[in-house]
Amino acid sequence: MKKISIIGAGNTGATAAHWLAERELADVVLLDVVEGMPQGKGLDMLEAMPIIGRDTHILGTNNYEDTKNSDIIIITAGIARKPGMSREDLLKTNAEIVGKAATETLKHSPNAIFIVLTNPLDTMAYLTKKATGLPRSRIIGQAGILDSARMRAFVALEAGVSVENVQCYVLGGHGDEMVPLTHHSNIAGIPLKEYFPADKLEAIVNRTRKGGGEIVNLLKTGSAYYAPSLACAQMAEAILEDKKLIVPCAAYMDGEYGLKDMYFGVPVMLGAGGMEKIIEYKLDAEEKALFEKSAASVRESHEALKSVVSL
Repeated sequence: MKKISIIGAGNTGATAAHWLAERELADVVLLDVVEGMPQGKGLDMLEAMPIIGRDTHILGTNNYEDTKNSDIIIITAGIARKPGMSREDLLKTNAEIVGKAATETLKHSPNAIFIVLTNPLDTMAYLTKKATGLPRSRIIGQAGILDSARMRAFVALEAGVSVENVQCYVLGGHGDEMVPLTHHSNIAGIPLKEYFPADKLEAIVNRTRKGGGEIVNLLKTGSAYYAPSLACAQMAEAILEDKKLIVPCAAYMDGEYGLKDMYFGVPVMLGAGGMEKIIEYKLDAEEKALFEKSAASVRESHEALKSVVSL
C-alpha cells in the first residue's frame, strides 16, 4: 500500500484524509502539533472504514518519524484566514510552519512528492522548494483545481446544466488576481463567451475570484475545506496512479509563459514523476494582460517572503 502523510490535522487536513481513505488510495498519516487531536480524528476515521469496506489504515500522530517512507506529503498546516484578512497577512506565521513541515518530512521521506495547500499558496510552494532544494517536479501547489471547480459550479448553477458538461480553466496566482480563461472554458464544447451575455459571464468570473473570501465571510471562524481538500486528493490520485492528468496547479516557472523563479498557476500534467510537464496555452491579449497582472502580484508576495525568511 502506498503512503500519504498530511501535515496539519485541522478541517482541511482531516477532510483530505477522509477523501483519501474513502478512495483506498493509500494508507494515511495525519500529523499535527496539537496532542491527541490527530490521534482522535485518525482513530475515528479508522473505525469508519469497516462501514464502507475499505482497508485503508489511518494513523494520527504528533511525531514526524511516523511519516517515514511517504510517497506523497500534503502540507495543509497553517493558520486559516479570518474575515478581513488577506492571504498575504498570513505570510510570516505560515512561512515558519510550512518551512518546518517541509524540512522535517523530507528527512524521513527523501523521495516524496509534495502537494502544498497552505496560503498564501504560490508563495508557500516557493518556500517549500527553496527550503528542501528539491526539483520542481516534486513540489506542486494546489489552487487551480479548486478555483476551476468553483467556476464550474457557478457556471452549472447559472446555466442549469450538469457540472459534467462544464469545463473551466483558472490560471494565475491563487488570489483575487486569478485568471479565469473564459474562451478556453466551455459548456459541452460551447465557449462560455458564446453561451452567456457579457454581464452574466463577468459576474461568474468575479464570484470565482472571490470564492474563498465568500466562504470565509459566511463561516466567520475559518475558511473553505471540503473542496480544497478534495482537490488535493485528486492530485494525489493522479500521481499515485500515473494518470497523466492535465489540471491547473501552482508550478515552479522556468521560462514558461515568460516567467522565471516563481510559483504560478498553469496547466500541468500530473503523473508518477509529479509535475511532469507544463502545458502552454495561447492567450488572447485580454488574458495575457490579466496573466501579467496576476504574476506581478505573486512576485510581490515572493519578495515579501524573502524579507521575512532567509531562503
